[in-house]
Amino acid sequence: MIIGCFALIEPFTPVRRQFQLIREMGIDYVDLTDSHDGASLGSEAGFVASLSLDSHPAKIRQLVEEFQLTMTSVCAHANLLDPTSPDRYGTAEVIKAIRLADLLDVKQVITTELEPKTEFGRNLSRAEKLFSIREKLYEPVLWAEELGIELLLEPHGELTDTVDGMSAILEALGHEATVGVNLDTGNSWLGGGDPHDFVKVFGRRIKHVHWKDMPAEWESQRGTRFGCGMGTIPLGDGVVGIEQIVAELQAIGFDGPTTLEVAGVENVKTSVERLRQWSS
Repeated sequence: MIIGCFALIEPFTPVRRQFQLIREMGIDYVDLTDSHDGASLGSEAGFVASLSLDSHPAKIRQLVEEFQLTMTSVCAHANLLDPTSPDRYGTAEVIKAIRLADLLDVKQVITTELEPKTEFGRNLSRAEKLFSIREKLYEPVLWAEELGIELLLEPHGELTDTVDGMSAILEALGHEATVGVNLDTGNSWLGGGDPHDFVKVFGRRIKHVHWKDMPAEWESQRGTRFGCGMGTIPLGDGVVGIEQIVAELQAIGFDGPTTLEVAGVENVKTSVERLRQWSS
């Protein structure tokens, strides 16, 4: 199994430090986890693990090569339900992520709708939400198709967290060879969906997996909270059923990259050991 790690291991440190920690844990794969337009004061000062979508690709490539890592994806989680605004990560940023991925020879960009933050977005009907997502991703899909990039939808919102909602989005976007699914095991469970059903329904359209397990005390929040950044426990210590999901993915022939979204160095190490054991 291809096992990578989110480049957000240690708070208030730059991307270079995140890559160093991932290498020290013996992990060979990484993604570009956080990104931004233009310049960032936090990145410039060295206390934010974010890279600019406007970076020269050689700058990022040298950083990856320094720690002998392989980058599997560029994350471009967008706000697809609120109105377009210069201060919102949306269509323009997803297109930039796709173009940057192409320059870096990275074949996957991962996006999602996120939760709306404005009254406008919160009051959209289901049909209006689907239209908003379709409209905002229309051009990114064409860019991804042109450049041979897989644009993957991740469970991280009211629609994407369920099989029914994800199915509706995939049908609306079309372009089956280009648009796929990044299964987030924790987010899909937390949002009221079932990651096991995701595997059964979407099968080979799942091109990437974000691993996180969820503790039992989060049961009461299922269906009311859509997405969480990191799991706080090792894989296998929670209620999601990660070992079974590994077996289910193997049964459908999944051979794509996977990424740990687990906080804490020891939790990451334990999760890597268990994934290797379950997939052997």
